[in-house]
Amino acid sequence: MDNEDVLNSEEQKEDEDLEQSIRPDRIDEYIGQSDVKENIKVFVSAAKMRGEVLDHVLLYGPPGLGKTTLANIIANELGSNIKTASGPSIEKSGDLAAILSSLEPGDVLFIDEIHRMPRFIEEILYPAMEDFTLDIIIGNEGNTRSIKIDLPPFTLVGATTRAGDLTAPLRDRFGIVCKLQYYTNDELSLIVERTARVLGIGISKDAAFNLASRSRGTPRIANRLFKRVRDFAIVDKKDTIDKEICDVALDRLKVDKYGLDDTDHELLLAIIKKFNGGPVGVEAIASAIGEEVTTIEDVYEPYLMQNGFLKRTARGRVATSRAYEVLQIDYQSKIFDD
Repeated sequence: MDNEDVLNSEEQKEDEDLEQSIRPDRIDEYIGQSDVKENIKVFVSAAKMRGEVLDHVLLYGPPGLGKTTLANIIANELGSNIKTASGPSIEKSGDLAAILSSLEPGDVLFIDEIHRMPRFIEEILYPAMEDFTLDIIIGNEGNTRSIKIDLPPFTLVGATTRAGDLTAPLRDRFGIVCKLQYYTNDELSLIVERTARVLGIGISKDAAFNLASRSRGTPRIANRLFKRVRDFAIVDKKDTIDKEICDVALDRLKVDKYGLDDTDHELLLAIIKKFNGGPVGVEAIASAIGEEVTTIEDVYEPYLMQNGFLKRTARGRVATSRAYEVLQIDYQSKIFDD
């Protein structure tokens, strides 16, 4: 591991520690996602009143909207322990069997990126979700046998950024399905103000709103930008983050007033300059800017499309007139624009 990798790893660890320290523990502390929050309160209360485990929960939406936080809150509200895993890390049937057999009655099992679980692992999970049993095959080839293990009742909380990649049989086994939406600037302002209180530094209302408006509707990004803005304030010997230092910091970080960063600009410029505005396939865009296709589809495209900078057509991605306007490039309508 070279020095750059070490620094990136350390910064990622700091971001994870920050996120953990400011994460709300209870549903009433959770800001935003009002419909999802209120429904979960009802479902959790009803399950506790019946003396039963909560139905399995699927949380889906773009990265950074609070799926992991909600999973932990669900466990806290149920008064249960939570065990966590990620889809890509469950590679063998034995991996899943070890996780499931370690559960206690009423536990919450949180599987992040559940859409990346291998299909044969999914099939083992079906009876565990439906009947709380684990059917596994043991032994070597030619000398195998199937055994059934009874599992304690538990709640599976699955999180995914790509609900469309889930197979229908897996998706249908979730009794509660919640879609998380991008946050409003007002909601993000409240989150930023709460983060400031938790971390012991002041922030003005207009600075909080300014930071929120550049956070792409995403709490994770808002908190990450807050951490960087806080650094500027500390070096400038300010006890309170004001709009002036917020503007300076965000401009230095190259995050514009729409929340677009260098990669967003590079992506849109590639479509406009290298592919004449589109339409162009996502693979070509990924090659042009040196990003993974999945990163573009999961991280960048949802926000760019929802905010009118990019659109998908049957022939590929197209930069909209708003993208030209933000990048200050003359726009001429094309025949495929509709």
